[in-house]
Amino acid sequence: MSVSLRVGPIAYPIGRADFVGSFFDTVTVRLEGGARGSRFPTLAGLYRDGELSPDAAELARVELADVERELRQHPPADVIWDIDKSDVSPPWGSDIADTITSLGDYFVTADGRQLIAVMDTALDASVRTGKPVRIV
Repeated sequence: MSVSLRVGPIAYPIGRADFVGSFFDTVTVRLEGGARGSRFPTLAGLYRDGELSPDAAELARVELADVERELRQHPPADVIWDIDKSDVSPPWGSDIADTITSLGDYFVTADGRQLIAVMDTALDASVRTGKPVRIV
């Protein structure tokens, strides 16, 4: 199943649902010590609830910048594909592009864009338009 972020009529394609889950699971394990939302509660709320208000989207942008900076300190091998099944690896295994040097640039959308940049664009659109951002 393909997932997008949507702000009003505009969709920002991301990719497979398990790919989106992997991003949030990686943040939870690598940056929050396994306690989802303990450091990045607004971003965790987007994943948990599937939606953020424009005011929350503004806070989420700040959290997302911190997440990106901190993920850059982790090698690609630190990715968590499924927090509940630690033995599960991404479908592509360790066969990743040479340009992926950290978890900060590991997550690439189905159309080849950096997931964090796409998320930031959608969050910014939510703030600017006053419409919520939704995972659909």
